[in-house]
Parts: sequence; C-alpha cells; structure tokens
Amino acid sequence: MSPLRSRRRNAGRLKEPEFRLEPWGEDDLPLLEKLMGDASMTEHLGGPESPEKIVERQERYERLPGTGKGRMFKIVEAATGESVGSVGYWERESNEGQVYETGWMVLPAFQGRGVATSATSQVIERARAERKHRYLYAYPSVDNAPSNAICEKLGFTLIDVSEYEYPKDSGNIMRCNDWRLDLFN
Repeated sequence: MSPLRSRRRNAGRLKEPEFRLEPWGEDDLPLLEKLMGDASMTEHLGGPESPEKIVERQERYERLPGTGKGRMFKIVEAATGESVGSVGYWERESNEGQVYETGWMVLPAFQGRGVATSATSQVIERARAERKHRYLYAYPSVDNAPSNAICEKLGFTLIDVSEYEYPKDSGNIMRCNDWRLDLFN
C-alpha cells in the first residue's frame, strides 16, 4: 500500500499517545529518587529532598488514591515501557472551597518532547471526568518558563503571582504563578 493511501486509510483515527499514565505504585521509589533527589530536577522547587522525605512522599503517593482526594501517576513511554516522569492531582483548600492542584516532573532526557503537556492533558481529562471540583490549579515558579508555557497551552488562566513556602516548613519561599483551569467548561 502506498504511504498516501495508508495515510488516507488512517485519517480520522485517534493516534495512540506516545506516553501513557500508570497509577503510582510501590515499585516507583527509584523514579521518585531521580525526580526529587536531583538538584537539576528540583531547581524550581527549592532543591532536592532528603532520602527520608522522598520515602515519605512515596508513601503519600501510594496512599493518595485510597483517600479519594486525588491520584498520582508515573508517565511511561509507550514504546519502551520506560518510566520518564510523574504527574498527578490532589485536593487542597482555597478561598473557592475545595479545588484540585496539579504538578508534573519529567526526566531531563525526555524534556522538550511534549511529555509533560501530554501527561498533564491526560490528568486534566481524568479530573474533569470526576466532576468533583470545578477548578484545577497549577503553581509553577515564575522562573520556570517551560511549566508556565504548558499551563498556557492547556488553557489555564493566569490568576495571580503569589509566594508559597515549599516544601512546607522548609523556610524556602517560592514566587509562583497561580494558574487556574475550569474543569466544568
């Protein structure tokens, strides 16, 4: 079959995503160590977490689905099965009541390929399907141009710039853009 004929035949078919989401599991600690224990990966988050904090985070990620308050996923390259990052959403209190917050991280070798955009788009659809909370927020550092571009590309609205202590009780103050997406639209 000619390439043109093949393209016509496949026109209108949905393309399988190059990256899929899988629920975060007990075997994902090595990925989390790469994501949260590396200075270059956490430069916009106040620096790497200690091994103890990473283990605590792993336990939170594993428990999260059972609470009904969110989900964490590993991002997996479909062709190889390699874990390349994380993405998720979780509840938090805001002046609008309960909302979701989202965040993502992608290993350096996979950055710049649309992985975070694809994964976050998949998370948006999952959160939207729940019809539980109207708003999904993202809080990238004002200095994190790629993450801010993802928010804009996915239809978030820039609401404000705020300062947050992250990680909690660390004394590290971050200036973040407050991006909001209406999940009911």
